[in-house]
Amino acid sequence: MSWQALALSIKLAAVVSAVLCVIGLPIAYWIAYSRWRWKFLVEAVVALPLVLPPTVLGFYLLVAMGPRSPLGRLWLRGFGHTLSFTFEGLVVASLIYSLPFTVQPFAAAFRSVDQQLVLASATLGVSRLRTFARVIVPLSYAGIITGLVLSFAHTLGEFGVVLMVGGNIPGVTRTVSIDIYDQVQSLNYASANQTALLLLAVSFLTLSVVYSVNRKVWAL
Repeated sequence: MSWQALALSIKLAAVVSAVLCVIGLPIAYWIAYSRWRWKFLVEAVVALPLVLPPTVLGFYLLVAMGPRSPLGRLWLRGFGHTLSFTFEGLVVASLIYSLPFTVQPFAAAFRSVDQQLVLASATLGVSRLRTFARVIVPLSYAGIITGLVLSFAHTLGEFGVVLMVGGNIPGVTRTVSIDIYDQVQSLNYASANQTALLLLAVSFLTLSVVYSVNRKVWAL
C-alpha cells in the first residue's frame, strides 16, 4: 500500500469537500427556491457528471486547462506553469466531478424545510441571508452532512477524471485509485488487495454514516 498516494487522496478529498461546501450551499439554495422557468437547465448541468463518462469529462477538462485555453493561459501567466498535471488541476476537476454529490443532497434538504418557518422569519423582518443561516441550514443538517460525506468519499475513489487531468505523477497526482491500477498492472495483487479493502471499508463506513444520519438513529 502506498501511504503517499493515500495521503494525497485524503488531502484532495478534504480540500474538495471544503470548497464544495462553500460553493454548493448557494447553488443548492438557488435550485431549491428559484422560480425561474428554465431552472431545469441549470439542474441538468449540475447533474451532468453523474451520467457523463469520466473519460469524456476528463478530456474536456484537460482541454479547458491546457495552455491554449483562456483558463490555461491565465494560470500560466500567474503561476508560471500549466494547470493540468498538477494538484490544483485535480482539485478543479474533482470540484466539477463531485458537484452533484454535494448540491443534490443540499437542495433536497432545503426543499424539505417547512416553508411556514421561512415565511415567519421573513414576516419578522429577518433578511434572507440570516434566515438561511439561522433557519434553513440548521434544519437541513442531515442533508448537508450527507452531501459532504458523499463528496469526500466520491473524490477519494476517483479514477478516470483524475487520471485524464493529472496523469500519474508520484507525490503530485498519483491518488490511491491510480495506485491500485498500477499495482494490478504490475501483477502485485497482494498490495492492490490491501488498498482496495481499505477503500471498501471507507465506502461502507460512508454509506453507514449517510443512512444513520438520514434515519436519525442517534436521536434520543
